[in-house]
Amino acid sequence: MSRASNIYRLGIKEWWSLLRDPTMLVLIVWTFSVSIYVAATAMPDSLSRAAIAIVDEDASPLSARIVSAFYPPHFQHPVIVSLPEVDPAMDAGRYTFVLDIPPDFQRDVLAGRSPAVQLNVDATRMSQAFTGSGYIQQIVLDEVQEFVQRYRGSAAPPVELALRARFNPSLTAAWFGSVMEVINAVTMLSIILTGAALIREREHGTVEHLLVMPVTPTEIMLAKVWSMGVVVLVATAFSIAVVVRGALGVPIEGSVALFLACAALHLFATTSMGIFMATVARSMPQFGLLMMLTLLPMQMLSGGTTPRESMPEFAQSVMLAAPTTHFVSAAQAILYRGAGFDIVWPQFLAIATIGLVFFLIALSRFRKTISLMA
Repeated sequence: MSRASNIYRLGIKEWWSLLRDPTMLVLIVWTFSVSIYVAATAMPDSLSRAAIAIVDEDASPLSARIVSAFYPPHFQHPVIVSLPEVDPAMDAGRYTFVLDIPPDFQRDVLAGRSPAVQLNVDATRMSQAFTGSGYIQQIVLDEVQEFVQRYRGSAAPPVELALRARFNPSLTAAWFGSVMEVINAVTMLSIILTGAALIREREHGTVEHLLVMPVTPTEIMLAKVWSMGVVVLVATAFSIAVVVRGALGVPIEGSVALFLACAALHLFATTSMGIFMATVARSMPQFGLLMMLTLLPMQMLSGGTTPRESMPEFAQSVMLAAPTTHFVSAAQAILYRGAGFDIVWPQFLAIATIGLVFFLIALSRFRKTISLMA
């Protein structure tokens, strides 16, 4: 009971230290609210309001049909420009696409000469350039085909493909992006909070005060783990309920309680990592650089950005030692597909094992650091 009381009171001390740090409080609020909403909505689901200009050198009914085929929300209303205006406008970045319809275009189409239409694309706008090129090509071909056939319609395909998109029927990018941003925020904040707490104590000299108290390094470390873990866990629950479900309207298929239990196990591992990195770094700038070297590969290679099956086998094997790999897999199964504990228990076991290993390594390093300070 004495050890539990020490761990509890030391954890409360960590909360008071956090409340006196407005920068960390703003970071927590921003990361689990505005950051998630912006990350989920910044990238449109498809081509959205792309700027397009058209050089109509034919001025025929067919070219007029093509001009009228571009309208919001995929494109802005087309701007008719002259040929000498194309290069200056593209250089100035006013248009992403410039379509040049040549002279006698309609006549050549009706005569079967297969005229060429030039499409200029500003490829520096990668989010729209590739998708928009395909859209424009299909729109032009459809309008020409309907003009030649003199009716709207297409031949029945020999095989009909019945498409069923499971777990995200409308293919809405925000449904995926918001949940993955929450997962990334859990990992990032847990490492930052525990590491910054230890470095802050070292810089302020409060670690020496702890050394003269009847507490052990294990109790000090467990206090930091549970206190910072609770902060991140509460922020995660708030973000799922208010931002993901409320503001973004993302349907959560599975149990939020099961996801939070998985997040708690994951926090056990990542908070231990934060303490370990704080014992290696000598200052906050060094801790920030060390975190960048660790956090970015963990987030990029854990399966949240790119499916693990698409990665090289070496990367897949190495990332099995990272808790984020199993956390992403379990979180996606729970929140997207409604999986229960009977399905995700291997991920739970892997996270718990990795967390225990990280905790023991961090505790060993923490004891050495304290002994050197004593």
